[in-house]
Amino acid sequence: MQTQLLERMESEVRTYSRSFPVVFTQARNARLTDEDGREYIDFLAGAGTLNYGHNNPKIKQALLDYLAEDNIIHGLDFWTAAKRNYLEALDEVILKPRGLDYKVQFPGPTGTNAVEAAIRLARNAKGRHNIVTFTNGFHGVTMGALATTGNRKFREATGGVPTVGGTFLPYDGYLGDGTDTLDYFEKLLTDKSGGLDVPAGVIVETVQGEGGINACGNAWLKRLEGICRAHDILLIVDDIQAGCGRTGKFFSFEHAGVTPDIVTNSKSLSGLGLPFSQVLMRPELDVWSPGQYNGTFRGFALAFTTAAAALREYWSDDAFAKEVERKGQAVAERFQRIAAWISEQGIEASERGRGLMRGIDVGSGEVADKITAQAFENGLVIETSGQDGEVVKCLCPLTISDEDLVEGLDILEASTKQALS
Repeated sequence: MQTQLLERMESEVRTYSRSFPVVFTQARNARLTDEDGREYIDFLAGAGTLNYGHNNPKIKQALLDYLAEDNIIHGLDFWTAAKRNYLEALDEVILKPRGLDYKVQFPGPTGTNAVEAAIRLARNAKGRHNIVTFTNGFHGVTMGALATTGNRKFREATGGVPTVGGTFLPYDGYLGDGTDTLDYFEKLLTDKSGGLDVPAGVIVETVQGEGGINACGNAWLKRLEGICRAHDILLIVDDIQAGCGRTGKFFSFEHAGVTPDIVTNSKSLSGLGLPFSQVLMRPELDVWSPGQYNGTFRGFALAFTTAAAALREYWSDDAFAKEVERKGQAVAERFQRIAAWISEQGIEASERGRGLMRGIDVGSGEVADKITAQAFENGLVIETSGQDGEVVKCLCPLTISDEDLVEGLDILEASTKQALS
């Protein structure tokens, strides 16, 4: 394979090409093909960007049809037919059936753009600066979002510029079983000497993707909502990785029956891997002045087109969500079996996650790397997450066939035994 040019010219900041050092050329649903013609099953799916698989034919056809008609591609924040079509789909297929009333902001096209906009919106709406965030949280690496991201690897890569504006509190389960970490939050809010500046908002992932597939309990999230309401704090749910069906429902917070004040979406929102993000907000929070939050790629009509197709194709009824739940249970059961075998070898391991956002915590980045490296040798693309990369993380396409899912799980199980025997 010809990788010399790539290695010579691309920045040292690259990551995935180090773990998977081949040149990929084609992809379809849950399979990748390299330039030597070898196929791999994909349990990474663009780090959660390809929930509907690679080159989903129905979504791709909508894109091809749109391009063939010389429609608007770049439109700043013009009103376009593509934007109207997307908003109609979002309202009719997603928001109204769930009883949600949100206005929609299109910031720049990435997840961290959405988080930056959500944080700034909360501060403008409440006239307060502090944002409460949680241990192991990941919300992006631009400066505002980084202030709410826990991992030192990212926080220490600012060239010495301090990250400010976020207060970290313990996530659900961070202090061990039996401890409700929200007791601490509530105590700080009611203690005038607790040192916590009353926040404008709280930002939370219901399942922490980069943080290690930590899923908060539904009761914990419901209580967090109640604390926010009682203290006039905005609840921001970062649904960038856990949303768009990854946990078995379109919004990950649906499991707990909460209604966030602000929601961020990106990654799989476009349905085909095109850059696209949005911020959903309660209408009364839309305090922006025209142009106050800006960006050149707010009107990416190709992403509007594919996103609308994805919503109508997969979310017009609950059949797809039920399929995700079924497949997620299959992954959970296999991961529990693999974790039990690992524990028998003297390495404590456990399964975690929700829906098709699953992981095996093996307690060590070195152990997890051995497993994922062996899996790649055997034809499976799968990554790690957690503060030390100690969690083997499955983010396979939600559309993966049962045959590919089983084959991928078989490869992972066999690779685990090869790597650790």
